[in-house]
This record gives sequence, structure tokens and C-alpha cells, in this order.
Amino acid sequence: MLKTLERYQKCSYGGVEVERPSKELEQSSYREYLKLKTRYEALQQTQRNLLGEELAPLNVKELDQLERQLEASLKHIRSTKTQSMLDQLTDLQSKEHALIEANRALRVELEQISKESHLRQSWGGNEHSISYSQQHSQSQGFFQPLGCTPTLQTGYNPDASDQITSSTHAQVTGFIPGWML
Repeated sequence: MLKTLERYQKCSYGGVEVERPSKELEQSSYREYLKLKTRYEALQQTQRNLLGEELAPLNVKELDQLERQLEASLKHIRSTKTQSMLDQLTDLQSKEHALIEANRALRVELEQISKESHLRQSWGGNEHSISYSQQHSQSQGFFQPLGCTPTLQTGYNPDASDQITSSTHAQVTGFIPGWML
């Protein structure tokens, strides 16, 4: 019986104690909500003011503060933009120097190749030109049409088939079917 009474007291009085903190927690949460709501509305009003909207209710002091805030923001934006442009300029200058060096190296290589080519021509230029002209004249004759009559004919030519038939009959005695002609 004592145990039952103890449990009853714990449940009865313990429930009241539990409710109190939850009500206090609820009230403090509500106060926090009101503070956040007020802060949100103030930030929205400031944003509208920064965008140039609803400036009529502001006094001179608030307008001066708004102007200083806008100037500071503009100064920060311009400095960030300037820094970005300077970084890009530095990158482009380094690329320019690399390209100039590559161009210089290619010019030196081109000069060396032209000097070597000039030396080769001066040492044995006549031999190369003679052999080239001989090869050139020989190759031109290679591509000229041949003067002989072709033996392979495509299609049906009745005159040629008569000549072939007469020559074949003279050489071979016997019957040759027409499809073999």
C-alpha cells in the first residue's frame, strides 16, 4: 500500500512539475519568436530602403546613415572588382611572357633550320637540282598514256567478236559455243 501511495504522489506532483517547465519553455519560445519576427521585419524594411523604396518616412539622420552604408558597400564592391581585374591582368601578363619566350625559341629554331638548309644547298646544290630535274622529267614520261591498243574490252563489241571467232576457228578445229566468244 505504501508503494502505491508513493507512486501516486510521484505521478500527481511530478506531472505538475513537468508542466511548469514546458509552459515556461513555451513562453520563452514565444518571446524568441516575437524577437525574431521583429528583427525580420526590420531587415525587410532596411532592404527596401537600400533598394530605394519607402524612403519618405525616414528622417535626415536615417537617410545619412543609409547613404554611408550604400557608399561603404559600393566601395567594397569596387575594391573587390579591382582586385579581380588585377589578378586577371597578372595572369594574362604571365601568359604573355610565356608566349613571347615560346615565340623567341621558335624563331631561333627556324633560323637554325634555314641556316642548315642554306648550307646544304651551297655544299651540294647542283647535284640535288640535277637529280631532281632528271627525276622530274622521268616521272613526267611515266604518267603519259601508252601508245598500244588495249586487249581487254568491256561490254559487247560485235566487230571484235567476229575477229576473235575467225582467229579461234583457224587455230582450233571444232565447235565453240557462242557464250565462250
